[in-house]
Amino acid sequence: MKITMIGTGYVGLVTGTCLAEVGNDVLCLDVDARKITMLNEGRVPIHEPGLEPMIHRNVAAGRLRFTTDVDAAVGHAAVQFIAVGTPPDEDGSADMQYVLQAARNIGRRMTQWTLVVDKSTVPVGTADRVRATIADELAARGVKIPYAVASNPEFLKEGAAVDDFMKPDRVVIGAEDPRAAELMKELYAPFTRTGAPIMMMDCPSAELCKYAANAMLATRISFMNEVSNV
Repeated sequence: MKITMIGTGYVGLVTGTCLAEVGNDVLCLDVDARKITMLNEGRVPIHEPGLEPMIHRNVAAGRLRFTTDVDAAVGHAAVQFIAVGTPPDEDGSADMQYVLQAARNIGRRMTQWTLVVDKSTVPVGTADRVRATIADELAARGVKIPYAVASNPEFLKEGAAVDDFMKPDRVVIGAEDPRAAELMKELYAPFTRTGAPIMMMDCPSAELCKYAANAMLATRISFMNEVSNV
């Protein structure tokens, strides 16, 4: 399957590399030319056990490539993952400018049915905003091209991200469109052969799952810290 990964940060680079590892043709896009130059020279901008040799292996096999060319990235695949940063804004809320800019870039350039997958950590309702942003860009172009939006939150631990992706405890997929749901199941089938469940739901529920998991983790850490101080 051809896949474009928008963003080569921690989540995007790990996800794109692991998807290439099981045979997909992955093109990773980033606006940071320095980072793309590093990757094309065989250097890896983050440290994650097992990631560097996996990148080298898949680049050598022709399944993994890196670019700053937005036109090439959108034209590469009908499956576009958005894995850009959502840093805290001044009021503490997630800054959505990079996610929405990625959606605008897709809407301005897509020429075929496209599945846009939110992989970034985003607030509930983001899928609707991405869907509306793409619709606005298509309307500005005066074209009608079908598309779908899905939510696929990540549950990766630093230091174990490659193993977490290759052998997940569960895969959460939010998709209301039947074609999108089947495509996402097909994409994750190689990673769930050992019995890990693929949990299908609507997009808002998938977005909420990520925040619920983060809240549970924060609660456990706070509890352990309190216990250790007793």
